[in-house]
Amino acid sequence: MTLRAFVAALAIVAVLAGCATTAPARRAPALSAEALASRQQARQEFLAQYEMWSFSGRAAISKGDKGGSGRIEWQQQDRRRYEIALSAPVTRQSWRLIGDLHSEAGRIEGLEGGPRDGEFAEDLLLETTGWSVPLQQLGSWVRGAPAAEYPVQAIVYDAKGRPESFQQAGWTVRYTAWRPGPTGAPELPAKIEAEAGDARVRLAIEDWTFASP
Repeated sequence: MTLRAFVAALAIVAVLAGCATTAPARRAPALSAEALASRQQARQEFLAQYEMWSFSGRAAISKGDKGGSGRIEWQQQDRRRYEIALSAPVTRQSWRLIGDLHSEAGRIEGLEGGPRDGEFAEDLLLETTGWSVPLQQLGSWVRGAPAAEYPVQAIVYDAKGRPESFQQAGWTVRYTAWRPGPTGAPELPAKIEAEAGDARVRLAIEDWTFASP
């Protein structure tokens, strides 16, 4: 099966349950500037401790009329290397993207005809699947923070000091649910949406793992 055929197979899987944005609850009073700054510092300090982390859950990805959903596993091996595995439960097909945040290069395995390498992982993914995914920033976004290397605009925090939405690298990011983090750590995203034009990425994160290097 070609990767494009696999993408089409993914599209027959039920749309990611529970990822639709729900109506906002009534807002509690906003935190003071000092309290908000303290919450953000605590989050950054926690995230800075761990070069190795991973999550698993469900993903729904689309661009124009191309889209699909399935299981996702993300493994961050250090501050630059990552692996993303996506599988379709119905067809039992899967592929793996291996990327480098410093060089931006990537490799996709699981293709008919063998692996493919590309100078830019995001371009390689677009060429083989038709999907536009912000791989350079997404690793930060899924942990509840804008990517440090890129300007951020229009950031909004909720009453608990968690990011609610922001704009970065041409994408609008929204957090629609959170889950408890490890003991003593800030909460972590449970549901996240990112949109840019006709491209959309939705994640429902079920499990987090953080490990010391």
